[in-house]
Order: sequence, then C-alpha cells, then structure tokens
Amino acid sequence: MVLVAGRWLPRAGSDAFALGWAGLTAGVLGVLWHRAGDGAVRTVVGGWEPGVGITLHADRLGAGLALLAAVLVVAVLAYSWRYFDEPPREHTGAFPALVLLFEGGMVGFALTGDLFNAFVFFELMGVAAYALTGYRIEDPRPLHGALTFGVINSIGGYATLLGIGLIYGRTGELGMARVGVRLAGEQADALLVCAFVLLLTGMLVKAAAVPFHFWLPDAHAVAPTPVCMLLSGVMVELGVYGTYRIQHTVFEPAAIVPASVFRDIFLVLGVLTALLGAVMCWQQRHLKRLLAYSTVAHTGLFLTGVALVSRDALSGTALYIAGHAAVKAALFGLVGVLLDRHGSVDEHRLHGRGRGLRTAGAAFACGGLALAGMPPFAAGLGKAAAEHAAGVHHPWVIAVYVAVSALTGGAVLRAGLRVFYGAGPRPELRPPPDEMTGSHEPPEIKEPVRGIPPTMTGVPVALVAACLVAGLLPYAAPVPGWTPAGVLLGLLSTTLAAASATAALRWPAASSHVIRPPARLHSGRVGDYVAWLTAGMAVLTVVLAVRV
Repeated sequence: MVLVAGRWLPRAGSDAFALGWAGLTAGVLGVLWHRAGDGAVRTVVGGWEPGVGITLHADRLGAGLALLAAVLVVAVLAYSWRYFDEPPREHTGAFPALVLLFEGGMVGFALTGDLFNAFVFFELMGVAAYALTGYRIEDPRPLHGALTFGVINSIGGYATLLGIGLIYGRTGELGMARVGVRLAGEQADALLVCAFVLLLTGMLVKAAAVPFHFWLPDAHAVAPTPVCMLLSGVMVELGVYGTYRIQHTVFEPAAIVPASVFRDIFLVLGVLTALLGAVMCWQQRHLKRLLAYSTVAHTGLFLTGVALVSRDALSGTALYIAGHAAVKAALFGLVGVLLDRHGSVDEHRLHGRGRGLRTAGAAFACGGLALAGMPPFAAGLGKAAAEHAAGVHHPWVIAVYVAVSALTGGAVLRAGLRVFYGAGPRPELRPPPDEMTGSHEPPEIKEPVRGIPPTMTGVPVALVAACLVAGLLPYAAPVPGWTPAGVLLGLLSTTLAAASATAALRWPAASSHVIRPPARLHSGRVGDYVAWLTAGMAVLTVVLAVRV
C-alpha cells in the first residue's frame, strides 16, 4: 500500500502514510503485550489443528521484543522524514516500504511458535535488511557491505534450514513445543547434536556472536544511518532471542541439551564476544564502526545473561536489551547528524567541529553514560539485574559486565567529548594503512547546507529520555529495581568509563591501537568470514558432542 501511495502522493504524504501504519502496528502490539501478561497468547493461523497450521505464540518476552521492534520502526520513520535525496516519483515509497517489510519479518520472528515459519520470517527480515543496507546503489561501498551481509547471513539461514529438516525428519513436527514433546526421552545422538548446531548457527550469525560477527561492522559502516538504528537496536537482539527460544522450548525440555551444558558453553561464548567487541570498540575512530563493535560487546553480555539460565537473569537481560536498543538507536541517529553536517564520521577529523550542536552533544554524552551502566538509565538497571543474577553462582561474571560497560561507554564518551566539545589535543589524522576512518563519507542528504530537520535531533533525544524514564519506573519481581549493590556497580563502571575517556583524550598516543591483531582478523574479505563461520560451527559441534 505504501508503494502504491508513493506513486500518487508527494514525498511528505507517503512518509506520513507509512508512519501512520507503523504507529498502528505499535499500538496493536502494545495491546498484545499487555494481554499476554505473565502467561501467553496462542493461536493457530487459519484455525487449523496444531501440527498442520502455523502456531503463533506471544508471551511477555516475545511480544515485548515485537513491540520494541515496532516502536523503533516508528522512531526510524520519524527520524528519516524526507531524509534521503528525492527519488524518482515512482520510487517515492521504496524506503518506508522496505522498513515496514523489515518490521514484518522482525515481528513475525518474535511471535512465531513454528520452526519453519521462524525461518521464513528470518529470511524475510534478512532480505529487507540486505536491500536497506545497499539502498544507496550509486555508491559501491554500501553494495559491498550488503553483499557481505547477504552472503554470511544466507549461509546462516541455510544452516538453520538444514537443522529444521533434520528435526522434521526425526519428529515429523515443526511446532517448537510439539518438537520438544516428541524428543522427550530420546538420547542426544549425532543427528540431534548437528541439528542443534545448525539451528543455532543462523541465530548466532544474526546475533553477531564471535566468530559469527564479522559481517556486522562492515555492514554498519556503510548502511544508511536509519538502517543502522534498526540493525543494532533490535535485529541483533532477535538473534539472541532465537537462541534462547530454540534451547528453552525445543532442546532443554527434552533433555537433549541440558541447561547446565547450555550454560557452560554459552557463558564462554558470551564472555568472549563481550570482551572482543569491547576491545575492538575502543580501537575505532570510525564512529559507525565504534558503535557497531559496541553492539557486538553488548550482544555478548546479552548472551551471558541468557546463558545464566535463571528467571532473574532473563528478566534483567530483557530490560537491558530494551534500554540498549533506545540508546544505540539514538547514538546512530546523532552520528547521522554529524554525517549530514560534515560529510565525515571520523572521530579525529571531526575534532571540535560539533561544538555548535549542543543538544546533539548533550544527548551523545548521555548515551555514553547509559551504555556505561550509569543509574538511573534503564540500560543500567537491566545490567544491575543481570549482575545480581550472575553473582549468585558466577560472581566473576560481574567483572566482565563492569569492564565491558566501562570500555564501550568510555569509547562513546571519548568520541563525544572530542567531537562535540573539542576536548584534548588535536589528534593525528593519518591512520594506519589497514584502518577505516570514515573521513570522506558522502552525506546521506542531498543539501547539507540547509538546517538540520528537527526530527534528526528530536528522535534521538526522545529515545535517550525514554531510556532514562524507563529506569525510574517501579518494576515487579523478578526485576528487583535499584539495589545498593546495583547502584554502586553502575557508578563504578561509569567512573571507569569517564576515567578511560579522560586518559584517552589526555594521552591519545598511549591509549590508541593498543591491540592490533584482532583488527587484522576483520579483513573485509567474505571468504575469510565464511572460514571463521565454518570454524565456529566446527568448534561448537565438537564441544557439544563431548559434553552431551
């Protein structure tokens, strides 16, 4: 309908039409989330019997993620109001239509209770994301990023489809809950181990877990800013949700992959992802890649929370994801303002050039503090709840949460202080030969000499404010609310973030490019990334075969 309307309506009318549909979707999903409560709403499409029809399942977690996706789509469509160059008349509705198609894939994936239907929505989400990443077809860089995104995610999707085929061949079922019932009492043999690994490969690729993550920074570096807001804000988190859902609904009830085995394997995977993402985030001067690696780091923390296999950890992680989504979308939006104004996302070249953007600078600093876990932001409250759950059996994990939050928050604060406030001496402009800087990015808007549209700063400010307000709301158990320990740990990670940012600004030569080997692994070559994906599958298979 948006595409058809785009042929007859002016650009503003087409954008308003798409925004209206997105708002209606968010309202309906809000009602569904409220109706699900602490239980679940289930239906079988078309009224068919389970096992024949497609089951839809909306519990508090799945409906909440669907609602989060819908709210971010509303924010993205508002942010991108007349954002791109005016296209030919017949293509006026192309961008909002692709965004709505992307939303359909994300919402469907969050609400499905059927393995094959999950794959269908998984691929719908991917196809729309490929097109959005390479939306600027006149520039070869977005096309290269979209190709990398498409190849790696397609391999992950094919792996998931093979896993579904193995499960269907064994059980004759596709409904997740019914598969779990059919597998009850069976021993974990080679077929089921391979099926588990294949199913989760696609989820871990979408979640950008190490070593399946290489596509993400390359895609974020070249994708349009509104697309980055969705990729980092909710699509990656859906990969974490898919991992949890497959284990919790299919394999854990049947004792194929016991909770203890899942916990040990994915705790290690989450910690490795968090630490590598944090280190790579700190090394970046390309602002989009910096935020992309921050997403990898926080994905590792989300996987860690899911791996803890407790209701408190899961609830805290869910709130952490919601707070992170709002903040990360806001930060990408603010980087889009810099790209609009100055045609660059290079932290060094932008030194002091954002001084006139006071509102954007304040929001960027608040975003960095929120990523660091500062009270009373919702991201900090979710982090505190996950830390509380981790401290029961794995107190060492708390140190990982603090360190990763400090590094990622410190990197954002360092960039914000340098760009918006001109802090520190003017840094070296000449980069190492293998580093992307983003110093000569073409503006995504045709006429950057015009004033900044109010939505480009208003939407990020509203998202940061929403994260702050959500952290002040009273929550029922199992989210414990702010505790003295949670506040102290949040203040500790925030203090470390501020200290690291200050040190980096004062001694830039000593604090940059400390660790180069991880950067060399991100070569930009699709073949290398496929090799790492294959190695990750092999390691996961071997470890799982030994443990079960």
